Amino acid sequence: MPETKNAIPLDVAENLRDIRARIARACAPVDRPAEEVTLVAVSKTNPADRIRVALRAGQRVFGENRVQEAQGKWPALKQEFSGVELHLIGPLQTNKVKDALILFDVIETVDRPRLARVLAEEMEKMGRSVPVLIQVNTGEEHQKAGILPAEARTFIGECRDALGLDVQGLMCIPPADEEPSPHFALLREIARDAGLPVLSMGMSGDFEKAVPFGATHVRVGTAIFGSRPKPVA
Repeated sequence: MPETKNAIPLDVAENLRDIRARIARACAPVDRPAEEVTLVAVSKTNPADRIRVALRAGQRVFGENRVQEAQGKWPALKQEFSGVELHLIGPLQTNKVKDALILFDVIETVDRPRLARVLAEEMEKMGRSVPVLIQVNTGEEHQKAGILPAEARTFIGECRDALGLDVQGLMCIPPADEEPSPHFALLREIARDAGLPVLSMGMSGDFEKAVPFGATHVRVGTAIFGSRPKPVA
């Protein structure tokens, strides 16, 4: 019987193929080319060796939740593998902005005016423009980050026009206990109103529902890497 460590690489590669096939099947009924949907492999809490399996299988777009954790893995992985695009998909503290801009290629979680200002200031200092997405709290949940839908249009305008940020789209995380489709529809409506092409929505449990609503990026972790190991304390 093969050792567990030998079984993990096969599982990750097979899971990637399965997710890509499921994306293609979700695209077919709405006449969307599967290539329009970017798979963001959520590698948070996974060790570098497991991430390498996905990289060797051709995956190049990844998502991480925490700046500090990503700093421990991704500089070496980016040197080892070309063409990697790393997305920050977790909350960003303002004191971590500089580190985030050095490492990440896209910031998906611009969720408040102060963070937007600090990002703009730090990008100007660094002479580096990093694309950003605005996180919208479509469920208006008190415990969740994100701009409220009613405030999204004004905030997007401030980020683009006043701060000069390269706002490419929106992201959301629907409430866990609600049907996600209305939230995906709402995010699409806000994006259309603002003329934004990118929609990051849909995760392991609901990405197939997000595709018909125009998701351009789906963030999938456990369906690729399995249950996440607990972070080392």
